Amino acid sequence: MIQPDIREWLNILVRITHFIAGIMWVGTSFYFVWLDSVFTPPTAPEKGVEGEAYLVHGGFFYRVEKRRFGAGAMPGTLHWFIWEATFTWITGFILLWVVYYTTDGAFLTDPSVLLLTPAEGTAMGLAVIFGGWLAYEALYRSPLARTKWGTCLAFVLLAGLVCFLTHTFSGRGAFIELGATFGTIMVLNVWVHILPNQRAIIRAANEGREPDYALGLKAKRRSIHNSYLTIPVLFMMISNHFSSLYDHRYSVVLLMLIILTGALARHVMISSKTWPLIPGIAAIGAMVYMTGLPPAIKINAAGPKVTWAQANEIIHARCMMCHASHTSDDVFHSPPSGIAFDNPELVKAMAPLILQRAVFQRTMPFGNKSGMTDEERELLGRWIIEGAEIH
Repeated sequence: MIQPDIREWLNILVRITHFIAGIMWVGTSFYFVWLDSVFTPPTAPEKGVEGEAYLVHGGFFYRVEKRRFGAGAMPGTLHWFIWEATFTWITGFILLWVVYYTTDGAFLTDPSVLLLTPAEGTAMGLAVIFGGWLAYEALYRSPLARTKWGTCLAFVLLAGLVCFLTHTFSGRGAFIELGATFGTIMVLNVWVHILPNQRAIIRAANEGREPDYALGLKAKRRSIHNSYLTIPVLFMMISNHFSSLYDHRYSVVLLMLIILTGALARHVMISSKTWPLIPGIAAIGAMVYMTGLPPAIKINAAGPKVTWAQANEIIHARCMMCHASHTSDDVFHSPPSGIAFDNPELVKAMAPLILQRAVFQRTMPFGNKSGMTDEERELLGRWIIEGAEIH
């Protein structure tokens, strides 16, 4: 296991790099796909120029052309956008390893979902990530790739993957595994399809041959695929902040709705078409409704009044292995988010959050490492509803 101080610094440094590289990759990707949707035929026809667009930024005006270079006409200086995708994936994979694969399953697995050892969880996580790419690649190399049946099959396979993830890993682990799978598909699209095809076009032109621009169209299709995956991936990157989604009892449905909403948002942003707003807003409304459903656990309001001593006994036994000034947990060597329940006043102040996370959502303790029972959750919830008195 990585030492906690080293893990923390790896987390900080790699996360910042991942964030910056991701911004650069997403920004350039969206920019070029958007450009393709706004090009108009040039006002003065010019050989090789297929479209033009006029832009304004920073006090200046820019004329951008979309053109095809013929044999021997490639410019001397050509700007590439190569490493943003690579650094985003590498730093993302390091983060996945540091946060999920080296913490004894604290975030990746959940015994209440499926009993897995940390090694089994890691092996299955890696198999999903790279197996997802192989399945995607097989589908889009097949004759179904350009048909509506191929699209339907892709959605069926995606739904199957989401169902498998949410029934194998913790809620948080399922979300991040799907994000890592999408991110891997995107970066391999760049390195296996987009860049080789671009290099083949440039090489042909430099060697005096007429480039085969059918290769460019194939690369563009994979770039379009990437643009539809981008917003769902971005949400998966920050999904650990939203336990109401990843640990919802219908997380499989919520995850599919998140993917759908992200793809529709991409369509609006890049194509400027507004019709996707209707199903997108409907999907968001469905998610808001679902997260507002009554919790699965019921609190017996008619039961005897719960004392602070009873509630404190549960907190000491089930929560303070992590949430204490001096933790005893083998993963958390300092209290997560700085929340330590040594002080009863802080327990009272955090009571609404405890009710949400430990009682209704049952996302605390992480992976239920301390073995909190439903009876204890109900008792703790009753104490909070009765006023969370600490005297």
